[in-house]
Amino acid sequence: MMQSSGVILLHALCAALYGALAVYFWRRHWSGAAGAAHSRRGLEHSALLAPFLLHSMLLWNAMVGDSGLYLGVGNAISLILWLTVLIYGLGSYVYRLDGLHALVMPAAAVAVLLPAAFPATRALANTETLAFKAHLLISMLAYSLFTIASLHVLLMAILEKRLHAGALPAPLSSMPPLLTLETLLFRIIAAGFILLTLTIASGVLFSEELFGKPARFTHKTVFGVLSWLIFAALLGGRWLYGWRGRTAVRWTLAGFLTLVLAYIGSKFVLEVLLGR
Repeated sequence: MMQSSGVILLHALCAALYGALAVYFWRRHWSGAAGAAHSRRGLEHSALLAPFLLHSMLLWNAMVGDSGLYLGVGNAISLILWLTVLIYGLGSYVYRLDGLHALVMPAAAVAVLLPAAFPATRALANTETLAFKAHLLISMLAYSLFTIASLHVLLMAILEKRLHAGALPAPLSSMPPLLTLETLLFRIIAAGFILLTLTIASGVLFSEELFGKPARFTHKTVFGVLSWLIFAALLGGRWLYGWRGRTAVRWTLAGFLTLVLAYIGSKFVLEVLLGR
């Protein structure tokens, strides 16, 4: 869909708001430049609403058109990070994971610019069916959970390194222990794995109904199944051998990068490089 100059400026404004929050959260939680007053948490949650609501409006404008649903590579990444911010924002009321703000916000700042940089030009087919909508929602939720898992595992790696160096900022000293964070990580991965399983299974078994053509052995299928195998091995290794620490970091990031190649990578090559 075409983007007007005013809409592009709104994308830039939203990215700037996310970026400003990223700087604030980094200074507050990681650099030790600010205190850790508990009373600020409510204000911080409220501050997230402005860029999130603007992001929601821009995403709707970019994706929904008269001809159907536009889900190019820019819109897809933006949608995944929008869901990531939503899931993390809701989850932060239950789990104290303040350190993740400084990782989630920069990713969202970049993602909100992509629909303007790579606007979708063609509407997807079969988007009016309930089956397709369910498949799309499940797949995007799976991507979002694995995005959170990847940022979460990076947070754990940074925390562990700083703990060993004795340089953990005071604002992060009230976070849950690493073992608790690790347990939460594998819960996120398990939930994402279930959704990924449903995504792959529905895409293969009901390809004719979802996409209007039989399932084919493509680059997307190969990397999707490979990412499923990586996460299956990670969860199996955790259950059978108690995998944790650096092993969990490597396998989580490997699975996530493979998943990115499966969907985002293929869309980028087709739409941006090949212009299809």
